[in-house]
Amino acid sequence: MNTNATTEAITALAMEQCLRAQLAPTALQVLDESHAHAGHAGANGTGAGTHFRVRIASPRFNNVSRVQRHRLVYDALQEFIDRGAHAIAIEIL
Repeated sequence: MNTNATTEAITALAMEQCLRAQLAPTALQVLDESHAHAGHAGANGTGAGTHFRVRIASPRFNNVSRVQRHRLVYDALQEFIDRGAHAIAIEIL
């Protein structure tokens, strides 16, 4: 990301691009579900950029435990977590 990354809104597209670059998925869908969490912990009042669902398949997950698969996704998205992504639901396909 660019040097202004810390001030940019967190988007599903940015997360998708990051996951594609780091995990080379064969299937990927990133959904911003923040609107459904208005008023909940971690919501930022905008209805976007805090609660996400990631559906992903990747050859990097072969012969790796479920916990390790999730760790790979969380590690790839760490910059977004650091910037305020409150919740990331992961579905391994």
